[in-house]
Amino acid sequence: MRQFTLKQLRYFVVAGELSSVTGAAKKLHVSQPSISAAIQHIEETTALQLFVRHHARGLSLTPSGRQLLQRARNLLREADGLQQFAVSLGEEVSGELRLVAFPTFAPLYLPQLLRRFTDLHPAVSLYCDEKTQLGIVRGLSRGEYELAFTYDLQIPEDMDFFGLYRLPPYAVVGADHPLSNRESITLEELVHFPMVLLDWALSREYFLSIFTQRGLSPRVAHRAKSMDMVRGLVGNGFGFSLFNTPLSAFGRLTPGRPGLKAIALRDEARALSLGTACPPALRLSPAAEAMRTLAINDEGHVAGFDHPDRPAKSQPED
Repeated sequence: MRQFTLKQLRYFVVAGELSSVTGAAKKLHVSQPSISAAIQHIEETTALQLFVRHHARGLSLTPSGRQLLQRARNLLREADGLQQFAVSLGEEVSGELRLVAFPTFAPLYLPQLLRRFTDLHPAVSLYCDEKTQLGIVRGLSRGEYELAFTYDLQIPEDMDFFGLYRLPPYAVVGADHPLSNRESITLEELVHFPMVLLDWALSREYFLSIFTQRGLSPRVAHRAKSMDMVRGLVGNGFGFSLFNTPLSAFGRLTPGRPGLKAIALRDEARALSLGTACPPALRLSPAAEAMRTLAINDEGHVAGFDHPDRPAKSQPED
């Protein structure tokens, strides 16, 4: 049975990513015939057409080519990880680590974790994106990222998720809000006041579901596309909002912000779990495994986030 090599797969992947044999040859520092021969060999071996050739306009992947490209990326990453693992036995962890995180907590949680990781593993080159849940799931599935930090919201069953922190929802108001003297409140009381809503698909659905599950409908006065805008509107008296990221973590990030007050919810509401996610078919590189281990073993080193065995507290800002 004819087979193809990892080198041939790598030539195919780069050509597919650049939509060009010429571009792949330049990037890989090989001849154009070498790239073309590798693609032809894979096509003959698999009996698939991987590209549509456009005269003087490069290549475009066929549907079969796109599917193979995704699997080939994962295989090549596994091969690179295996090589790094073999090299790193008894030595320092090295290589590139591509991460992605959910934007609501990314600037509060990740920088401190990344700082500790870099101090422990200075030879690792870190790359980190922020994306909504759909972008995170797509990026992991396509092999664009090796590890994600996100919530347990609509995680596909074929992905591995490990919860790190339990984050219950709570109400937030500005310092001059009529409810600012309250320590706890019911959802039924909250719906009488205007609400500022984080208007991202899953975040919107999650926070609104807290009300709808009790037959309530909040009066959404303002919709914001960023946590900074939500905090600014709430701090300036435009309404209350619901958070689940610890408020104390926000305070350490921006000490000059408008004052906010956290109010506990008396009603039972689903807490989100902040954790790590990765495709189960992907063998983590030594760098990714070291990052996940560091996050799992964290014991309150990230300011504002409690020990993983305890719910994260929603504290008023200092």
